[in-house]
Amino acid sequence: MDFSQLGKNALNADMFIDGRWHSGIHPRIEVDNPANESLLGTIAEGDEAVADAALAAAARAQHDWGRRPAIERGRLVARLAAEVADHSEQLAHIICLEQGKPLAQAQGEVEATRNFLDYASQWARRIEGEIVASDNPHEEIQIRSLPVGVVVALTAWNYPAALAARKLGPALVAGNTVVLLSHEITPYSGLFIAALAERVGFPPGVINVVTGRGAQLGRALVEDPRSDLISMTGSTRAGREIFRSAADELKILRLELGGKAPFIVMEDADIDKAVAAAVTARYTNCGQICTCNERMYLHESIADEFSEKFVAASQRLTIGDPLSNPDLGPKVSRVEVDKIDQLVGGSVEAGAQVLLQGGPLNEGDYVRGYWYAPTVIETRQNTSPLISQEVFGPVAVIQRVTDFEQALTFANDSSYGLSAYVFTRDMQRLMRLPQELKFAELYINRSNGEQVQGYHSGWRHSGIGGEDGKHGFSAYLKKQTSYLNWGD
Repeated sequence: MDFSQLGKNALNADMFIDGRWHSGIHPRIEVDNPANESLLGTIAEGDEAVADAALAAAARAQHDWGRRPAIERGRLVARLAAEVADHSEQLAHIICLEQGKPLAQAQGEVEATRNFLDYASQWARRIEGEIVASDNPHEEIQIRSLPVGVVVALTAWNYPAALAARKLGPALVAGNTVVLLSHEITPYSGLFIAALAERVGFPPGVINVVTGRGAQLGRALVEDPRSDLISMTGSTRAGREIFRSAADELKILRLELGGKAPFIVMEDADIDKAVAAAVTARYTNCGQICTCNERMYLHESIADEFSEKFVAASQRLTIGDPLSNPDLGPKVSRVEVDKIDQLVGGSVEAGAQVLLQGGPLNEGDYVRGYWYAPTVIETRQNTSPLISQEVFGPVAVIQRVTDFEQALTFANDSSYGLSAYVFTRDMQRLMRLPQELKFAELYINRSNGEQVQGYHSGWRHSGIGGEDGKHGFSAYLKKQTSYLNWGD
């Protein structure tokens, strides 16, 4: 993978630290194309020495960067957003090759990347403090918002560019410097953004992008005393590991983890609208979204109609080379294919009924690559593996419910608390949802897709803290209180 067209430095997918590209680092990690298993290139397998260099650079740069006027920081982030837009075709192509996302969806991710950065840049003039009345004469209480310091950003492989921008934008505008660990399965998107940042002219050390494995490089970044805030998007398992690693230094954590979204459809819903939303929310990005429709609870009076239409829509989906813009591309790895196939097998063995036999594809056009066809399962057990464990793939599971109360009970019977969907026209039911559905993000009578001015967060095993909007931006600031007394 060659980024030499972006500037004087010809990149061979190595690291960007302290404003310079560092090449020839060994050992190497191979990166493949999930559509055909071809070798895209290799990246450096960073270690503790790399963590030390990146954090040292970020710590040195933060002093001046944090004192630069916020509007200047915002302008640089806005220019980075513009560079993303100017190079959207290249970035979308990279996303297709390394992650397997169909071209139109990759283009959508690039637009989200630009939007995250552009939105964050607009917060430069919205950083506020407070003056509070004191109990003492000739005194006031001043509360300031200051940068946290050095942010370590750990991103997942399912949206490698957008998730990087989601963290970079607000962190930088708030006055922090960043060390981004670009996921080893999909590293090139993060490195491409680093190349764009170099073109923009960020000061050395403000943005650092490194590559390696989470167990070694990620742990070193998290445990180092120079990292002040850890912002991570990934699995609940990885979140627990970060929680443990960050404990000794009492790090600030923002963890956006797994999900197991219920998709409730009641008897008064617009069935065609609900089916279309369910298909989008289940199969976009081959089901590899934390807010995906993971378990459908259908009122028994409409379950047959909904299931028939959902299966028919699933059968019509096209699967193929991401660059040809099908509905579904490949799964990201062989490990992911095997994981979801085991979940399906375990549920069928436990008595689930197969409504659409999809499963792994490995013949003809699919002899190479990591392919899994849409699969639809119906279960009678809320303890089924497909109901209780995150699938993260194109497998839909259906369970019938007798009424709204049972739907809420089944939906809440989970350790996850990220997102939930409800389709109903009953106003009384709608008004009950915020109090009775134990999920941080509700999609009501619509499909998934959060917006930058909202707040994306998870409860329970789905995470700590959140991102986007004013609440997400404020997470990258810390408060300082001054008691100013001017009396004699």
